[in-house]
Amino acid sequence: MGIGLSSSRKGRTDVADREGGTVLATGRRRADGASSSSDRNPAVRLDPRHTGISRHSLARVSTAPERPGIPHRRDAALAGLVATAVALGVAELVAGLLGSARSLVLAVGDVVIDNVPGWLERAAIALLGTADKPVLIAGVLVLSAVFGAGLGVLGRRSLPLAVAGMVAFAALGVAAASTDPRSSLGASVVVGLVGAVAGVGALVLLLRAARPASAPATDQASQAAPPVTASPLDKPPPPAMGRRSFLVLAGVATGVAAIGAAGGRLLSAPRLEQIRTALRLPPPATPAPPPPTGASLAVDGLSPLYVPNQEFYRIDTALTVPQVDPATWSVEITGMVDRPFTLTYDELMALPQIEADITLACVSNEVGGDLVGNARWQGVPLRSLLERAGVQPDATQVIGRSVDGFTAGFPTELALSDEEALVAVAMNGELLPARHGFPARLVVPGLYGYVSATKWLAAIELTTFEDEVGYWIPRGWAQEGPIKTQSRIDVPRSGRVPAGRQPIAGVAWAPTLGIERVEVQVDGGDWVDARLADALDVDSWRQWVYEWDAAPGRHTIAVRATDGTGYTQTAERTSVAPDGATGRHTIEVVAE
Repeated sequence: MGIGLSSSRKGRTDVADREGGTVLATGRRRADGASSSSDRNPAVRLDPRHTGISRHSLARVSTAPERPGIPHRRDAALAGLVATAVALGVAELVAGLLGSARSLVLAVGDVVIDNVPGWLERAAIALLGTADKPVLIAGVLVLSAVFGAGLGVLGRRSLPLAVAGMVAFAALGVAAASTDPRSSLGASVVVGLVGAVAGVGALVLLLRAARPASAPATDQASQAAPPVTASPLDKPPPPAMGRRSFLVLAGVATGVAAIGAAGGRLLSAPRLEQIRTALRLPPPATPAPPPPTGASLAVDGLSPLYVPNQEFYRIDTALTVPQVDPATWSVEITGMVDRPFTLTYDELMALPQIEADITLACVSNEVGGDLVGNARWQGVPLRSLLERAGVQPDATQVIGRSVDGFTAGFPTELALSDEEALVAVAMNGELLPARHGFPARLVVPGLYGYVSATKWLAAIELTTFEDEVGYWIPRGWAQEGPIKTQSRIDVPRSGRVPAGRQPIAGVAWAPTLGIERVEVQVDGGDWVDARLADALDVDSWRQWVYEWDAAPGRHTIAVRATDGTGYTQTAERTSVAPDGATGRHTIEVVAE
């Protein structure tokens, strides 16, 4: 029962006496019935029906925080998020300064890649293509931000627990980095320790700054309510005095995190590019012949005979491009060989080299996809290195090992029989770009990259298929991966095209087998021969074109290729897993 102001003091007293206590302004009743200063001051026994004070204003009084020194949940979450960003940014900077340490963010991302189920990896590549790595890095950062916000909220009540969480966060990064063969354990510990100290310091400072200012103490007289006609409860409370300082500090900390992260990236990337630019590519002992005049067709939109290095597809397991210093790099030929040996970069470059035109394709390339490209490669024949090492008769598999731990294996017989299987050091007339495997990589004609194209090569090991399998095999891919005969329509693209005479053109490939024929079908009619460009090499793709008289309306166009063995592409569509997609590329256009 509410107690309100009455025009009769006697009635007010009687009611209060009947209730057996006094109702205070905060809604608390004194159970002992004792009088107080508020008993003697009727103005503090408030009832909205009589005072004119809104129930919302009374609610603001009754829900005031019990501990005004605790930061608001929103500010605490922001403090934790920013502190985590500081930890990561400082760790990136220290990793860049040390050189021998790995980014903790990237190390965690690599652990995710190595342990994610194969079906999920295939789905990510199919959905995201070459954007899969940036999306993964973004995911790691988002999860880190959520974790950091949680630490901030935890720190409202228990700062020691929040500090312990920040230390555990850094330890997780160090543990991930310790599995990377490129990273020194001692350097990783230093990176994690400095990052943790920076994060803890930022968290403590930000949580302190986020505490709202306490109200000044007042005596009982000043706490008495003012006349009911002008209650201060109707006015919004003044803003916390420390919030502006907190936001400024959070902004400064965010800037520190951004500068640290950017500095770490800048410290690691340019050094290699400067080294690479200063190196000289020796001329090949056996250069490839110039391309035939008719090997390249003049059709707008057609894939070029040689894909420029910056446009060549890149699919690998490295979240960021490994930065390998050729001055300290070497490649080891080891395993089931009689004479194992190691070559430095200078020693490898001094060996006789050849050029070869070879088309590479990713097993994840869908029918009509762009995860395929042709280039002129230069390098040392793999066969010459294996012959020097003396391959033992029982060695059935060649395993390429990358500096980042990736492995890919293919038959020893193929390596010994194909003179164009290379330890490649150059691509399209220049040293390998870092993203394509500098300082050296394997290039093997006729095999999908997942079983052959080891980038950033660290070792070539002779073994057996029973003793070891490559990286992708336990993840649901076939042990052997010969590239399937395929063709693609580049021109026209699906959509609207002008009616009348126009080209249908594209590329076809069957490395080691060559392309003998390409046919085009329009609207389910007869298959007609396209005109083939001159062949560059059996290991390279081949351009083709068909002149089409496009009648107005909707049309379906399909293509199929026949390789050097007489095999013609099947119409049966299959998934990329486990050993590459099959089917005929088909597009729909509207001529108008």
